[in-house]
Amino acid sequence: MNTSENILVKNKETVRAFIDALFTKGDLGAIDDYLAADFVDHDPPLNGPPDRTGMRSAGALFREACPDWHSEPYLMIAEGDLVVECFTAAGTQRGDLFGAPAPAEGRTVVLRGINVFRVQGERIVERWGRLDELGVLEQLGIVPAPA
Repeated sequence: MNTSENILVKNKETVRAFIDALFTKGDLGAIDDYLAADFVDHDPPLNGPPDRTGMRSAGALFREACPDWHSEPYLMIAEGDLVVECFTAAGTQRGDLFGAPAPAEGRTVVLRGINVFRVQGERIVERWGRLDELGVLEQLGIVPAPA
């Protein structure tokens, strides 16, 4: 493998490790371990702040409502300093989520999305993303599902 191929593999490993630590293991310290101090989120989840604080809040929100929350990337593509991740995340709702209380037996909540991360060195410096937040709101009964 040449140097540029090594960098692409390393960048994908950085993103995969970050997603696994934050969204599957619930380790909020992953924010400090993987995101640069000046990290910019161009599409912050849940309309949070466009920085590390917003990403930490998103991770905490899903972990509190769905203690078994986990994210599975099913496609990762690296080119230059960019890594594209397509994923499905899911968990059993055991607490309030977006104001919707958990049913007594819990319910599985599924979130699909696409993220683009820019990696410099061993840190993620930027993120762009599209998450199916509307689909989550439909699952929770906050927004009516299409007929």
